[in-house]
Amino acid sequence: MLQIYTGNGKGKTTASLGLGLRAVGADKKVLLIQFLKDGKSSEIEAIKKIKNFDVKAFGRKGFTSKDNLVEKDFNLAMQGFNFARKAIKSKKYDLIILDEMNMVNYFGLIKIEDLINLIKKTPSKIELILTGRKASKKLIQIADLVTEMKEIKHYYTKNIKARKGIEF
Repeated sequence: MLQIYTGNGKGKTTASLGLGLRAVGADKKVLLIQFLKDGKSSEIEAIKKIKNFDVKAFGRKGFTSKDNLVEKDFNLAMQGFNFARKAIKSKKYDLIILDEMNMVNYFGLIKIEDLINLIKKTPSKIELILTGRKASKKLIQIADLVTEMKEIKHYYTKNIKARKGIEF
């Protein structure tokens, strides 16, 4: 099954992690692969303490946008994608979260055809989760579940900065 959490609202990664916790609670093995993130957020520290919940990050420090892409972003995205491919092929995990994969695709770091091919080759026993804004229409069409997080109100508009333990 393919699930997508997308939209401009807060909570896409958080929702996927909640699903991961539920899966671990049911004795399933979970892998979180983070793209465009350096693996230094608080949730990563918590996950490292949970048995059967593995995590690997493929991102540089700082904020990545379509306007500030560098060669390292392409290399890290490909490393992460290859890591995901191997993890899927290994059949070691019941649930695999590709965090920010929608943005990786939107930025052009991974081709949509390659991503769809990976999804099609994913064994049916593996639940695959893609997160990130701007999910492509092609991905939405092939997904089994799509949830759009919609921002209605956010305290960022009042210049409140991201807080450790809440946003990161």
